[in-house]
This record gives sequence, structure tokens and C-alpha cells, in this order.
Amino acid sequence: MSRIPLLSASDTHGERQQLLAQIHGAFGATPAMFRAVAHSSAALKSMWGSFGALGAGVIPAKLGEQIAVAVAQRNACHYCLAAHTLLGRKAGATADEMAAAQRGESADARTAAALRFALRLVEARGQVDAAEVQALRDAGFSDEEAVEIVAHVALNLFTNYVNMAFDVPVDFPAVRLHRQDA
Repeated sequence: MSRIPLLSASDTHGERQQLLAQIHGAFGATPAMFRAVAHSSAALKSMWGSFGALGAGVIPAKLGEQIAVAVAQRNACHYCLAAHTLLGRKAGATADEMAAAQRGESADARTAAALRFALRLVEARGQVDAAEVQALRDAGFSDEEAVEIVAHVALNLFTNYVNMAFDVPVDFPAVRLHRQDA
């Protein structure tokens, strides 16, 4: 059970109600994560706005979802793992590609480089070195794409933390976390 009540559009008014209506329209339902975040207009506006902005960015949706799955696995966020696995499939990834992303891997060298960089950001709390940034460039990523990869990681840290801190119930088809070696 969630540690914070899950709000619906009927529980709110003004900007929050409008945002929840937009989210409902985009998904055909209002995912529990957004219902938890709806307690704060600023947080809901930030989260929804970030999803929209990054969705219109230069990083393809499929890669964005692969990054999200890798970060969710690393942080053991069941909610985001489930949601982004489904969204990744909708963005054109195969089940095998999403399972590989969950392990931080890809058969595509460019995608693999992005996943390595994203996971290194999480592990190092952003304290990557010049060689790691250069490796991303060497894989063919522009500076614009590199910045967006960092933004995807940051957004996914936000959503992971919301879902884990408030124990938001998973309302997407469950995906099992892989056991991580210590």
C-alpha cells in the first residue's frame, strides 16, 4: 500500500487537475506515480514537463526507455522497471532488447555506450571523468545527445525515488528485477 494517498483529478483543482487530465489522456489512465506526485503542483508540473521535453528531444524514445530500464534496475525500482519496459516495447524495442537494457547491455555498440555512461552516472553520482564523456563522443554521440542522456538519468532518478520512497503500487505489467551481484 502506498505511503501517500494517490490523488485523482476529482481530488484536485486548478493546475493539478489539468495536468492529471493531460496525463490521463496520454496514457488512457492515470498511472499511480503521477497520482502520488499530484500532491505537489510544482513536482507534478516538473515531472510531466520533463517527460514531454525529453520526449521531443534528440534522443530516440527507444533509447530513452532503455536508459530508464537500466537506471530502474540499478536502483531496484519495480515501478519504473515495469512502466519503462512496457513503454520501451511501445517505442519499438524487442523484449530481448529491453531485457538486455535491464542488464545495462545492448548488441548495438552506440546504445551500449549510452547505457554504460548512464549507469556510470548513477554509480558515481554524476562524478564522471573526461574519459567517460569522451567515450560517449567516440560512440557517436553529440554534446546535445550527451546532455540529454544526463537529463534522462536525472528524470529517472526522480521517478525512482518517488516510487520507492512512497511505495507506489505498480500498475503496469510486473517485470522481475535481476539479481545484482554484491
